Amino acid sequence: TGSAKLGYRQGGMIVPTPLLRAWAGTRAAAESRRAAAGAQRRQLLALVARARRTAFGRAHDFASIRSVADFQERVPLRRYEDFWAEFWRGPFPVLDDVTWPGRIPFFAESSGTTAGRTKYIPCSREMVAANARAARRLLGYHSLARPRSRVLGGKLFMLGGSTDLAERAPGVFSGDLSGIVAANVGRLLRRRALPPVELALIADWEEKVARVAESCAGEDIRLIAGTPGWLLVFFDALARRRGGPVDLARWFPALEVLVHGGVDFAPYRRRFEALLAGTGAELREVYAASEGFVAAADRGPDDGLRLQLDAGLFYEFVPVGELDAPDPRRLWVGNAEPGVEYALVLSSCAGLWGYVLGDTVEIAGLEPPRLRVTGRTAYTLSAFGEHLAAAEIETAVACAAEAVGACVSDWSVGAVYPDGSGAPGGHLYFVETDAPVAEAARAVFAARLDSALCERNADYEAHRAGGFGMKAPELRFLPPGSFAAWMKARGRLGGQNKVPRVAADPDLFADLRAFADRRP
Repeated sequence: TGSAKLGYRQGGMIVPTPLLRAWAGTRAAAESRRAAAGAQRRQLLALVARARRTAFGRAHDFASIRSVADFQERVPLRRYEDFWAEFWRGPFPVLDDVTWPGRIPFFAESSGTTAGRTKYIPCSREMVAANARAARRLLGYHSLARPRSRVLGGKLFMLGGSTDLAERAPGVFSGDLSGIVAANVGRLLRRRALPPVELALIADWEEKVARVAESCAGEDIRLIAGTPGWLLVFFDALARRRGGPVDLARWFPALEVLVHGGVDFAPYRRRFEALLAGTGAELREVYAASEGFVAAADRGPDDGLRLQLDAGLFYEFVPVGELDAPDPRRLWVGNAEPGVEYALVLSSCAGLWGYVLGDTVEIAGLEPPRLRVTGRTAYTLSAFGEHLAAAEIETAVACAAEAVGACVSDWSVGAVYPDGSGAPGGHLYFVETDAPVAEAARAVFAARLDSALCERNADYEAHRAGGFGMKAPELRFLPPGSFAAWMKARGRLGGQNKVPRVAADPDLFADLRAFADRRP
């Protein structure tokens, strides 16, 4: 009776997937642009009201804000470095009523994606709760798409960093975002979560992967989540332990969904579709930054990610070309338009206000609001005036890989400057594939990469014309495991750490080149 309303019983435990589906169906009623705009306006004003007595709120006259326009007039755009210098660095790690009321209990450590410097992103208890709501909505999207889903009937596996948090002050902790999530997961999911706490705490990535792989034997895993590159490392570890090729269909016969995010998925898609063949599992992308859970896939991979309107976030969209202008346009759900590349700006229930996240997005639809992540604002390559954007580089690598049928595990690119001999400079790509690439195919890969960039970027094409402004891109193919080994050497192995796609820092790129030179 009571349990029938909640779900069904399995092994003496109530499985609430039907309840999840019913809740998701209620929430999935059509959300018009007008309704979304109203929800976002209310979200912003509620956030402002909560923070009006903080140091930030007093400095920006939050008490007088009555509209989105009022907020945008009083609060300028800021990047992480601005918040750190102006508000957080002095009192860190004890942020009491600084940009959010009360004491910030958690800081998510993020290495960034270009220079690799550690950032400490405030995470309030309200943000923890908002992230949990967004995660439930993701499961709801899946259960609606699969009426016979029993995703909560088995285990949910999340491959993250160490869940061990460092206590930086009484009641204040920092660490990997997955550690913060694990520390606050509800009882319902804790009983279903993998890996177990004692293994999730392990900081050494190689030891962790080996022991987690061993612990998964015989587990009824229904959901797997993680960053694509690290999931591939984990699957390879499982294959070594079990003696044979990666076989997800045999290992996890009840697998329903693989959740991925954190990096552009295009170079990985072919590999993961092959790995999931025979499982019946679907791929679902999430846009879950350290600053908040922004969006999740509720439809197919080409339909964009559904913006989370109740995740403690207010979203603004600044045309990329205006981001550094004295008075950039600041649009929001109420007036942003499809087909324009925007820099995403957040205000949050963790004390971020007009915060330039560093990602670029495009509105994919408005009924309800959806977006696509197109790249990074700081993720550009313009050593010679070529002005290559993140999305252009990502797409070109994916095109080149498809042209030769290669599965790219990871890659990074940097500038190589003229050496004084009269030869022009250019770009050097380090590309790791899951299988060796023949010499002839390497030439095709390089040529397709070059042509794809020329097709998408007039500045690059002009600099490549005649080979005078820039020489053709150089490629160095690396054996499997190379990037993981480099990240380990830098102390950045696993978890939330990402391979820097554009190694904009000269020292970082020099370190990668030196490391590659030492590889066999």
